[in-house]
Amino acid sequence: MRKSENHSIVLSGMRPTGALHLGHYTGALENWVALQDVYTNYHLIADYHALTTNTDTSRIFENTIEMVIDWLAAGIDPARSPIFRQSQVKQHTELFLIFSMLVTKNRLERNPTLKEQVRDLGIESENLAYGHLGYPVLQASDILLYRAHAVPVGEDQLANIEITREIARRFNREYGEVFPEPKALLTEFKRLPGLDGIDRKMSKSLGNTILLSDTPETIAAKLRKAVTDPLKVRRNDPGRPDVCLVFTYHRRFNAGEIDEIRAGCTSGALGCVECKQRCAARIADALAPHREHRVPYEKDRSLVLDILAEGEKKARRRAATTMRAVHRAMRLGGRIGKTSVS
Repeated sequence: MRKSENHSIVLSGMRPTGALHLGHYTGALENWVALQDVYTNYHLIADYHALTTNTDTSRIFENTIEMVIDWLAAGIDPARSPIFRQSQVKQHTELFLIFSMLVTKNRLERNPTLKEQVRDLGIESENLAYGHLGYPVLQASDILLYRAHAVPVGEDQLANIEITREIARRFNREYGEVFPEPKALLTEFKRLPGLDGIDRKMSKSLGNTILLSDTPETIAAKLRKAVTDPLKVRRNDPGRPDVCLVFTYHRRFNAGEIDEIRAGCTSGALGCVECKQRCAARIADALAPHREHRVPYEKDRSLVLDILAEGEKKARRRAATTMRAVHRAMRLGGRIGKTSVS
């Protein structure tokens, strides 16, 4: 693949949560790596966004480094795709302030993504932080600051992208054409479910993950405890692959043997212990290059700091160009003449 002729820009981001797991890889990171060949990419470490649900910043730096190591090991090329921290590009907050004037409280409260987050986190409406309510406005500033044309997201983020598009339209209508209306690039693969069930998302807070950095031994140990078809108790019992979590992993990491695995499960010839062992081996094989690519960054983390410093320089240049266009369009900060103001 080659980059498109118009050099469309893509903005991707994650909160700094530390080492990444398989769900991050299949749901986002794998897609980001592929997009580098098609678009000009900017990769955002959303450390301000992390504060919307957890104001404890004691590990935010360490978590950032761990996450970036996984990005680099997966194939993100910082020479082509700058990596930078949101907090180190001050224009994010300036544009957030401007955009907050262009959207109503009622519009933000109608956001289904916010409603789901509040419900899942058990937050009472009177305890909802202003920053959490305004999450999609800050996200709009993240995207539009780089005048991104597209954002790779899952279906759960489509509502936030629509708010970004609405803000871009309103700004352009009131002040002049500055921002594109970014489109959502839906990821081809959804995030994998967690080890505790096919209907449970993979999340470190739930303790049901396989990390990209896990050793083959750790992967095998975790798979041994994975939930399977509750009706397949003994080896010879016929199984139901389509309701089995482990079969979901086989689909993603063992496609070459998927027909054999399905037949063995449904007939009862393949027991769950062997099925898990085979699945763990395929996952470990798939992650072997990732573990290898992590090594130099783990040994010398100054390499990561240098990559962040360079990425943040590039991001600031792009952000400054955008804000100059915003200021001109809004007639903010015009030239001051020689006459003194008393």
